[in-house]
Amino acid sequence: MQTKLSITALSKSFASPDARKVLDNINLEVAAGEFVSLIGPSGSGKSTLLHIVSGVDEPTSGTIAIGSGSGSGSGSAAGRLGASGYVMQRPLLLPWKTVRENIMLGPVLRHHPAAAAAREAERLLKDFGLDAYAGAYPATLSGGMAQRVALLRTIMAGKDFLLLDEPFGALDALTRQTMQLWLLDAWSRFGSTVVCVTHDIREAILLSDKVYVLNGRPATIVSGVEIDLPRPRRREHLARREIVLLEKKLEDLLIQEEPS
Repeated sequence: MQTKLSITALSKSFASPDARKVLDNINLEVAAGEFVSLIGPSGSGKSTLLHIVSGVDEPTSGTIAIGSGSGSGSGSAAGRLGASGYVMQRPLLLPWKTVRENIMLGPVLRHHPAAAAAREAERLLKDFGLDAYAGAYPATLSGGMAQRVALLRTIMAGKDFLLLDEPFGALDALTRQTMQLWLLDAWSRFGSTVVCVTHDIREAILLSDKVYVLNGRPATIVSGVEIDLPRPRRREHLARREIVLLEKKLEDLLIQEEPS
C-alpha cells in the first residue's frame, strides 16, 4: 500500500531558558486511505506534531514526507503547506458567510467556476443531511452542525489528507458519538487519509486502523496498536471482549505516561 505520510527521527525543541524539548525521535508511517489516531497525556506534543506535519511549524530535526495526491510536500514547512486539510477543535467558520458559502470557500479561493462549486456544495449538503441549513449562518448552528460544515469545507477544498485536532472535543457526549459515526461515513465515501489527535480512547478505537500512544514530554511513541475490527464500524463493536481489553491496555499506557 502506498505511504501517504512518513516521519523519521523527528524532534522539536522550543527556545526557552531551559531549551524545552517537546518531541523526541518520532517515527511513524501512515498508508494512503488509512485512519490513524494519536493519543497521549495533555501537553505531550500531539498538536505540535500536527502543526509540523501541516507546515505551520518546523521540526528541530528529522524528516517528513507527504505522498502524492491532491497535495504533496516534504522538507521545509513551506513545502508542506497546502498538502493537507487541517480541522481543529473550533470550527473557525466565517461568521458573515452562509453554510453554503463556507463550504465553497476552497474552490472559490482557487478561482474555480462558481456555478460548478455551488453544485458540488449542494450535493455534499444533501448527502450529509445539511441541505436545510445551506442558507443559515454559523451563529445559528449547533456545535455538531458547525463541525460538520468545517469538515465538509475541508473535503470540498480537495484535500485527500486530513489532520484532525480534537475535532469533537468541545461537543457533549451524545453529539460526539453521533459525529464519530458521521465522520466514519464521510471518510469511507471520500477515501481520505486521516491523522486524528484525540484524548478519547474509545473514540480512537472506534475510528482508527491504528492508534499510536505518545508519552509525556519530551514525547516519544511508546506503542502502535493495530485495531482489528471490521468496517463499517458500529458502536456495539466496542463491547467485544478483545476491544474492552485493548481499551484497558491503552488506558494503562496513558496512566503510566501521565506527568506527575
